Amino acid sequence: MAGIVVGTMAIIIIVSVLNGFTDLIGVFYSDFDPDIKISSVEGKMFDPNTIDIEQIKTLPDVVSYAEVVEEVALLRYGKRQFAATIKGVPDNYPDYTNIDKLLIEGEYYLKKDGIDYAVVGRGIANNLGVGVSFLDPLHIYVPKKGKQVSLNPSRAFNHSYLFPSAVFAVLEDVDAKYMLVSKAFATELFDSGNDISAIELAITDGADVDAIQDKLEEIVGAGFHVKNKEQQHDLVFKTMKSEKWAVYFILVFILLLASGNMIGNLTMLYIDKKEDIAILGSMGLPAQQINRIFLYEGWLISLAGGVLGTILGVFVCWLQITFELVKLPGAGGSFVISAYPVHIIFTDIILAFAAVLIIGFIASWYPVKFMSNKQLAPSNIS
Repeated sequence: MAGIVVGTMAIIIIVSVLNGFTDLIGVFYSDFDPDIKISSVEGKMFDPNTIDIEQIKTLPDVVSYAEVVEEVALLRYGKRQFAATIKGVPDNYPDYTNIDKLLIEGEYYLKKDGIDYAVVGRGIANNLGVGVSFLDPLHIYVPKKGKQVSLNPSRAFNHSYLFPSAVFAVLEDVDAKYMLVSKAFATELFDSGNDISAIELAITDGADVDAIQDKLEEIVGAGFHVKNKEQQHDLVFKTMKSEKWAVYFILVFILLLASGNMIGNLTMLYIDKKEDIAILGSMGLPAQQINRIFLYEGWLISLAGGVLGTILGVFVCWLQITFELVKLPGAGGSFVISAYPVHIIFTDIILAFAAVLIIGFIASWYPVKFMSNKQLAPSNIS
């Protein structure tokens, strides 16, 4: 039974920790991303006048509307170069994101005293060796629209420069990808005119996101993607869910191997009780009912182990949530959390318990069936 208890505990604890990390990554992304993002199915940019913007703005649960411009550009600072995505955002960008909370250096502003500034991801800042107090500007190069390749690089690229006002940190893939600038600066740099890359929306807390998505899809039509926060990073969350289920099935397989101990115990018990089985048989008890005795014993062992393992697993998770007993190695004060995150999901507990019961049934049924076939049933015992 010990193997079943430990196995059940392991499934609940490890899967709950994976849930915690998934939630943590979701929090990181939610601080940087809008609640809903509308982008074109075809092409990088689109004209916002092709959709009913006013109808979107007047939806009851939409509290913030923003148009952004994104494009890949080459950054140069001194002798260092780095390719990044320049994101031109409107003045209300801090209103529907938590960008101020993500700053690790400097202050958020994109234009001051007529000078253009940028808020740079930590990965970009590290690659370029740039900081907010540096005097040299950060140069940006973007291929000109509709221009063929020229032997003179200065004619093939739009060039501009600005100064970093702050550095933000979210996750490594975001930090090394994005640099925020004003929408006006990005529009001029990219020669995008009235075209935009996406519409970003903030919705009321507690609103039905799925219902709002359905309404937006009706408004914008089939030519646009309407994505919530999780869908904006679909690959990341799908990968994490796949990892969670992979771990679950691996642990269930280990639990199946551990049930071999119970199979051996039931087999030895069946052999040890040969004389008792013969006595019960001589008293008229059918072999099928005798076999059920061993089946029920195996099921009770599995049930007791599953219940105890579930209780202990949930208790350990509660201890970690409440007291943060197991710390993250090297977290220190610079990381957003200091201990392993844990999130208990009821369906995970049900699935773990169901796996224990199924394995317990198999582990009980097999030795009884095997021993019956070996003619150890009462009618065959002399």
